[in-house]
Amino acid sequence: MSIKVLVANRGEIACRILRACKEAGHRTVAICAPNDAGSLFTEMADHVVMLNGESIAETYLDQQQIVAAALNTGATAVHPGFGFLSERAEFANAVQAAGLTWIGPSASAIEKMGDKMTARQTMRAAGVPVIPGEEVEEDDEAMALTALREASERVGYPLLLKASSGGGGKGMRAVHAAVDFDQAAAGARREAVAAFGDGRIYIERLLSDSKHVEIQILADQHGRTIHLGERECSVQRRHQKVFEEAPGPTMTGDLREAMGQAAIAAAEAVDYVGAGTVEFLLAPSGEFFFLEMNTRIQVEHPVTELVTGVDIVREQLRIAAGEPMSCGPLMMRGHAIEVRLYAEDAANGFLPSIGPLAVFQPPEGPGVRLDTGVREGDEVTPNYDPMLAKLIVWAPSRTEALQKMRRSLDEFVVLGTTTNIEFLRDLCDAPPVVDGSTTTTTIDDVWPEGWNPPSSPALEEAALLAAASAETLGLHRTQARGPSASSNGPVSPFNTLTRRYP
Repeated sequence: MSIKVLVANRGEIACRILRACKEAGHRTVAICAPNDAGSLFTEMADHVVMLNGESIAETYLDQQQIVAAALNTGATAVHPGFGFLSERAEFANAVQAAGLTWIGPSASAIEKMGDKMTARQTMRAAGVPVIPGEEVEEDDEAMALTALREASERVGYPLLLKASSGGGGKGMRAVHAAVDFDQAAAGARREAVAAFGDGRIYIERLLSDSKHVEIQILADQHGRTIHLGERECSVQRRHQKVFEEAPGPTMTGDLREAMGQAAIAAAEAVDYVGAGTVEFLLAPSGEFFFLEMNTRIQVEHPVTELVTGVDIVREQLRIAAGEPMSCGPLMMRGHAIEVRLYAEDAANGFLPSIGPLAVFQPPEGPGVRLDTGVREGDEVTPNYDPMLAKLIVWAPSRTEALQKMRRSLDEFVVLGTTTNIEFLRDLCDAPPVVDGSTTTTTIDDVWPEGWNPPSSPALEEAALLAAASAETLGLHRTQARGPSASSNGPVSPFNTLTRRYP
């Protein structure tokens, strides 16, 4: 069945979906904000609609404008990707009300799982293990803070405050003592209101030394729901994933099956259809607890694709068209690792950076995959998320996959803007990553004072030798250059190079 798909997204995930549609023989429509004109994803679609407006709210979040674009171009289906409107139940309803196919779960499932407190209650009823905690359904700020304070005494410390409508670490605070509770709760509520328009906060017990493990599920319209195994996503900075792998390095067959069946129960509890991810915390004891369900495709889906051979986006297209999914019994082969390449300064608190991609040379070779929405010559701006690409590798074993990732990062050259490539390369040598003992606090544990580029002994010796030579020759007495020596020209992209350029 041929459909025409409007991709309600941009960047890397738009490119990923557009490629899958082309392979399946489906025509495509891209939507584009004015500041995205000429981007890679716009060149991959059969039809491009320029949206009116400047801000994200006026373009990629304008539901009415996007639905109109679909109708005006003859699109028959809408794929939301991840982020933006992908988990907005009202958008799913608007798409279907216009007579279009929504490539995702029902609005009801999105609503039940999108509200974290409702999701916890639904999971308890379905028999899925939930992190000990309490939900506080109170809108008045003073009454909510009182109820939260009382709940904190019952839950115990340390604990985690989380926004019911939250995501990406917003509206989240760790509290280790009662004396800090009021300030943390007030701050979490303020942040939640600003980010989501919903200040409701709930409490969870903070489980230390835990792993973040998620299960990929697929469910079609013919009553079949399956899981595609796990991904470990424990390595995070500011609650954002950085390093993901499949299978989990400490996973056992029995535990995989138990977590997989819990994920299937979670999906069936809300009559889920499509691709989704159920996230768990795995405690050192082997117990696991439901965190949340993402009712969309995940950023890190490629690692699952590489070890299972399942094209998850193609399955989304099949399921939305009413076809049975094509997956057979679960069979995981080899090991896959993904790292996220960001335009950011890892040595400066991971602050986002901007600038031209004067040189953008990804690595190549067997078992190396790059999912990106940029290419050499593009400009990194502050308008959108700073993720430039996802680098994914596959190898027969975890040891070989890590070796391949190290080699790939060594060969990855980006000039013109600061990136986290060197941090990622250093991360691959961190002992918890090497031995698979990573937890959600690994980055903070390995670099408690923050990460800084490792110094090279050879470089230090050369610098000392150069300094000694300069002093011997009297160069340290050289006068500072006057204004005439300065340059007003463009800064050379090679000035940002802090590693070997092949």
